[in-house]
Amino acid sequence: MAVNYKVYRSNRSGATNGKFYARTAYRDTVTIKDLAKKMQANCTVKHSDIVAVLTELSEVMKDELQSGNRVKIDGLGTFKVGLSSKGAESANEFTAANIKNSHIIFTPEITVDASGKRTKNLLAGLRVKEADAYESLKTKEPADDKTDNDKVDNDKADNDKTDKDKTDNEMGE
Repeated sequence: MAVNYKVYRSNRSGATNGKFYARTAYRDTVTIKDLAKKMQANCTVKHSDIVAVLTELSEVMKDELQSGNRVKIDGLGTFKVGLSSKGAESANEFTAANIKNSHIIFTPEITVDASGKRTKNLLAGLRVKEADAYESLKTKEPADDKTDNDKVDNDKADNDKTDKDKTDNEMGE
């Protein structure tokens, strides 16, 4: 299966204004119960046990992150807390009141092959395809030689990719 995308026109100011880009077209949101159902089909652990473990995982991760630790899940990546703050004129003037916001930073696990190519494990083998059910902007422009259902195989050798593939579709890097 492939990740669907929609084409949109940038309205940002600057060099990107008016250019066309891809945006992911999500099919659905998968819950812990949905994941547990799939996981149960792949192993001998019961659905209820998987739900319990995944639910507890989120609680333990919350505790660890709020204790100032990073949480690494092998095969997935690392989670950590990031902070946004207002600047102070000196270190002595900086207090916790300068901190405006906190957020979660996720860094996906990366594999490096013998040639030095870096691939995010969660994106290895990713394929993309233009979504079928949306009003494509391509119908509003002169036709070109590209089809509406172009697929990009993330595992293709770099020398097999077109220049557009190299700049717009580097999925696992």
